[in-house]
Amino acid sequence: MKCMYCQGEMKKGTAPFHIDRGGVHVSLDEIPAWVCTQCGESYFEETEIDSVQALVKAIEEQTQKLAKTA
Repeated sequence: MKCMYCQGEMKKGTAPFHIDRGGVHVSLDEIPAWVCTQCGESYFEETEIDSVQALVKAIEEQTQKLAKTA
């Protein structure tokens, strides 16, 4: 597998993931990913993306519940 950015070799490893949305800040240190050995660009597979999206959705839902009680 080649990096889409620099055409370097991709190796299975981990990469950080950060998202800021609607007042919610999520930072995950190690998500399984394909990481370029040349430039460090990371690509996440669909399974990991689905898991992160489910996590962010759950956090957003809980945040909305908290806002209603404030």
